[in-house]
Amino acid sequence: MNNTLSSTNVENLWVHFSKPLMSFIKKSVNNDQDAEDILQDVFCKIQNNINSLKADDKIHAWVYSITRNAITDFYRTHRFENYSSELFDDVPDDRLDSGLENANGEIAQCLKAMINLLPDKYKEAILLTEFQNLTQKELSQRLGLSLPGAKSRVQRARGKLKEMLFDCCNLEFDRLGNVIEYQDKKNRCKCC
Repeated sequence: MNNTLSSTNVENLWVHFSKPLMSFIKKSVNNDQDAEDILQDVFCKIQNNINSLKADDKIHAWVYSITRNAITDFYRTHRFENYSSELFDDVPDDRLDSGLENANGEIAQCLKAMINLLPDKYKEAILLTEFQNLTQKELSQRLGLSLPGAKSRVQRARGKLKEMLFDCCNLEFDRLGNVIEYQDKKNRCKCC
């Protein structure tokens, strides 16, 4: 390890790590301001905990561990801040509402409400993959899950939505899978 990177000199750590850490953070966070906030948080944690580091030769792993934890903390605290019902206002009409006059559009509106009823981890998986266009691999990286774990979470979320929809509505489909008719099952529908 470079002697200028003493565990007692946070300024040297900033010079050495700030740019690579910012690049590392930006791979997980799309917003530059959020990335800067996370980087600032990382260096606050370094400053506050530098004395807990036992060996200078472990500093690289220690700094990146703090950074990974700060990114995880960011997503824990801001997880659904951007996924309120206003999220759907940003979704292009052709993704959800293509013709609210027809049954597909009305069911799409119903699904919006149902997504908000999902448990948080499934809600997050659907919103990130279906509306934020993350691949399941990107989802796994963002949430710190294995790829099979991310795929499973998305499939379970879709399954729960399907179960909720069929529990409340009788649906009739055309040969292409479009909803051509639906009927509420005796006022059991919570959204339509």
